[in-house]
Amino acid sequence: MTSTKIISVQGTAFISNFISSLSLEGDLHTKTLTEYTSDLKDFIYWFENVWGNHAEDTIFHPTNVTARTIARYREHMQINRSLKPSTINRRINSIKRYFDWAKQQRLIQTNYSKAIKFVPTEKTSPRQMTDKEEASVMNAVEKYGTLRDKTMIVFMLHTGLRSMEVCDVQITDIVMRKRGGHVIVRSGKRNKQREVPLNSTVRLALEEYVRSSNILQGYLFPSSKTGKRLQERGIRYILQKYMRLAKLDFSAHDLRHRFGYVMAERTPLHRLAQIMGHDNLNTTMIYVRATQADLQGEVEKIAWN
Repeated sequence: MTSTKIISVQGTAFISNFISSLSLEGDLHTKTLTEYTSDLKDFIYWFENVWGNHAEDTIFHPTNVTARTIARYREHMQINRSLKPSTINRRINSIKRYFDWAKQQRLIQTNYSKAIKFVPTEKTSPRQMTDKEEASVMNAVEKYGTLRDKTMIVFMLHTGLRSMEVCDVQITDIVMRKRGGHVIVRSGKRNKQREVPLNSTVRLALEEYVRSSNILQGYLFPSSKTGKRLQERGIRYILQKYMRLAKLDFSAHDLRHRFGYVMAERTPLHRLAQIMGHDNLNTTMIYVRATQADLQGEVEKIAWN
């Protein structure tokens, strides 16, 4: 595990200063900062122990890192450790972010990380949940679940929120009207606030849930044990329970994908990106490409033979 690897005091200080600086900016979620810390610690450990040939006097300093250094680290992750492209690219991205900051702080004169390319990945669309599979999940939670669990799963399927965002929703973030409503998402990636519309299905589910649970303040879906914020691992556990009962294998993020696929069939790309909190339209295009794959069947319907 990366967290058990010991790096120099100086290396630790460089990471700490970087994370503290980003924390003051306030535009990154704690999870992202944790990933930066872990990734940089892994890189510095490699620099001081592997790249430095285990020499006792090899101490990390950003001025000693060149494009060749980072390229060798990327190669080490690919060949020696056989890490997934997604993991390698995340760590390369963390390194790039660090050296961008180091340049701004005038710790280095040249940011060599800019020359480093990411590892090519084969872009595949996430697996789609079918109508039948969605019905199976809902049947399982209707039969064996609590009202909170049922409402939360309906909420996720019909808003496409990330697990982290679902955990952070407060009762005051829900705005209900006679013929509409929305949820205010305050903790999306990079802490960008957005409003996600609530359709009639999720509004009815929320009305019943709030009325029966008598929730007036605090988190919309609190932990049943503590009454405080439900953790992301709590959502994973809840989903796994009902997936097992339905004999399916979908994650919490697959519910978000389900929303994306269904919405892509009838929603303009830029609007879907806004609803899902995507900064880059290419991310949203995953759902559009998957939808286009079904077009052959559509045009076959008008064939003459």
